[in-house]
Amino acid sequence: MVKFGLQFKATLENITNVRPEGEDFRWYLKLKCGNCGEISDKWQYITLMDSMPLKGGRGSASMVQKCKLCSRDNSIDILKDTITSYNAEDSDRFKTMVQFECRGLEPVDFQPQAGFSAQGAESGTPFPEINLLERDWNDYDEKISESVGIYEVTHKFVKC
Repeated sequence: MVKFGLQFKATLENITNVRPEGEDFRWYLKLKCGNCGEISDKWQYITLMDSMPLKGGRGSASMVQKCKLCSRDNSIDILKDTITSYNAEDSDRFKTMVQFECRGLEPVDFQPQAGFSAQGAESGTPFPEINLLERDWNDYDEKISESVGIYEVTHKFVKC
């Protein structure tokens, strides 16, 4: 089993504590089979709420799937204790936001979508239900009469 970290990078404007919200947050991934190299052509999502048993009674994982090409059983699990927020001081730097424990799979792409939340860096104003599908998001913080935003969202995967 191998652990992969999803590193998140963005430019933050007057915003902090960007994080996935709730156990039903959907991590949209493209996955590669470690046996044959087949990469999924469709986005697949996993959540903390998903739990599927592993073959042979070896516990459970967020997703268990059989490779369409080589028929190997693979799994990926979200490591709940590794989920962390991306803060104002992290702006413009890569930071690991979550880790996945993989058996036979490797995440190769991530698509941020809805379900993120954040708060105003100075005001603490909550901003729920942020959608990062367009890789940019902005709003207005009435408490400080300034715009807030998350821009140039990018990512990479690293072995942990």
